Amino acid sequence: MLKDKPAYKKMVKGLQIKINNKIPQRAHDIITRTVKGIIHSTLFGLRFVPSDPPKPGLSLEERDTQAQEMITKYRKIASIEGAGTGAGGGLLLGLSDFPALIAIKMQLLFKLAHIYGYNTLKRNERLFLLYIFQLTFTTPNQRKRLFPIIENWNEYKFTGIDWEQFQKDYRDSMDIRKMLQLIPGVGAAVGAWANYGLLNDLSQSAVNCFRIRYFKENK
Repeated sequence: MLKDKPAYKKMVKGLQIKINNKIPQRAHDIITRTVKGIIHSTLFGLRFVPSDPPKPGLSLEERDTQAQEMITKYRKIASIEGAGTGAGGGLLLGLSDFPALIAIKMQLLFKLAHIYGYNTLKRNERLFLLYIFQLTFTTPNQRKRLFPIIENWNEYKFTGIDWEQFQKDYRDSMDIRKMLQLIPGVGAAVGAWANYGLLNDLSQSAVNCFRIRYFKENK
């Protein structure tokens, strides 16, 4: 989390910025509205709260095993969804994947929280999930600022999140995989591959964030 990006990723980022600049403002507006809606529903609603209560009394190994089973399931869901929207190609159909993918990501985070024993009916736990989300899809500099908050969550005093920065980071972090999905003819394969990879990135961050809390709370 605290390492700087390797040189090749910085080069890819430069290409991504150029591609982003060529995408119509309408597309960026759709993404921004989607992120705002997800933030609001996560903090103030119960849309993503699982029906299964948090699991008490399990070892970390048991929680990790259940988490990997859930991650495998959601990676498949994301891949199928990405292939479906990518198959048609074109900007508007490709953009329809973004709201669906964010919803899948949040559903997975809520499920993982309950597997690791944290009740998402509590606003503080939903806030923690937003920090995991932001930690995964942000810049290296922002990640260095956010990681200590995750490490010391039980001592952290919430003073507010810069939601505009949150939205911008997520939009700008959508790597070249998602941009290629908008190209007719290759969208289905790229959509499945991109969504699988993005779910994998988020799940790795989430599992390790929950592990950090586990070890902090069970010294």
